Amino acid sequence: MATPKQMWEQQQSQMQRVKNSGIVSYNGSPVNDDKEEEMSRSAVALFLAKEEEIERKKSEVKDKVQAQMGRVEETTKRLAEIQEELEALTDPMRKEVANVRKRIDIVNKELKPLGQSCQRKEKEYKEALEALNEKNKEKAQLVSRLKELVGESEKLRMKKLEELNKHVETLR
Repeated sequence: MATPKQMWEQQQSQMQRVKNSGIVSYNGSPVNDDKEEEMSRSAVALFLAKEEEIERKKSEVKDKVQAQMGRVEETTKRLAEIQEELEALTDPMRKEVANVRKRIDIVNKELKPLGQSCQRKEKEYKEALEALNEKNKEKAQLVSRLKELVGESEKLRMKKLEELNKHVETLR
């Protein structure tokens, strides 16, 4: 079988012969009608064969395109079904996530005053603890002062008692 290039070259040469056939032949003598008719039929047959081949290839390409379009449509339908399934899967999750977010917002709103109350009470606690520590310190100082005073008082009383005892002994 001839290659496409060879077939094209044959067509070109036959078409050139058909054009030249009415004028003169290659050697300068007029071409006879039978030969001319045969060349015309050959050119027409070649042209028809080419047209038939083009139509056949066109039909093949059309069939391939139709098959591809069918596969594309089928794939599109499958993708649409998958997308619907995915949306169905995400819908419950979206609702649940929205509910959880709402609950978080509510808890945050409740936490804010509790946090402020806690800070206020911590501040009060620190102030009360500081006051307690100051009072304990003051108490400790007072207890020490009391001990000193009691100690001095005992010394003075003992001294007085000794003086009185000496005085009583001198009186006897």
